[in-house]
Amino acid sequence: MKTTTTTTETDTDPFDVILTGAGYGLLYTGYAAALAIKWAVLFPVISAPLGFSVLAGVLLGWPVGLGLGLVALAGIMLWRHRRPEMFERWVTARARTRFLTWWRYTRRWRRLLTACNLTIHEGEQTFCPRLLSVAVGATTDVVRLRMLAGQSPADFENRVEHLAHAFGADAARATITGPAVVELAFRYGDSLASVIALPEHRPLPGELGSTDKDAA
Repeated sequence: MKTTTTTTETDTDPFDVILTGAGYGLLYTGYAAALAIKWAVLFPVISAPLGFSVLAGVLLGWPVGLGLGLVALAGIMLWRHRRPEMFERWVTARARTRFLTWWRYTRRWRRLLTACNLTIHEGEQTFCPRLLSVAVGATTDVVRLRMLAGQSPADFENRVEHLAHAFGADAARATITGPAVVELAFRYGDSLASVIALPEHRPLPGELGSTDKDAA
């Protein structure tokens, strides 16, 4: 018996490809715009003068906008040089906190909690404890999360070593702080391990005399 196989070829419509590409382009453009607005709100001391420079360039011409942008940049650098503590508090510390929050926790939260067996699977769905807040410190980060129905504080207390290893911390501690709220403290360094240089002790005149008298 002879079997005949029929192959059907379908051509891709170029209009569909263009439409799909335009859709993805609008999606990524909207995401980038939302991210830019978010960072502008978080750092108004930098975004406000730079945004004003861009607006001046659009309304008055690019030389004016470029000049104002250079003046704003010089002012920011002068601020950083003259008031480093204030610049650290308003700019550097905020940027560092936002970056470490995303890098250590937000970008891989679901994946790492799944690896630590702290998620719940129902059929094809996976439910993950909700990340409430992150406070990044010099040596210790405090992470607050809301447990899922059916979980208990002991589930997290028994997995602190796994959590510390998963998030790259030296140690972790789990504490219940409210109804279904768990606080995880991740230690990334020992503040007592750093060497502190003490100022050289210079004896006072009275101390020097007493020392010489004792030596005699």
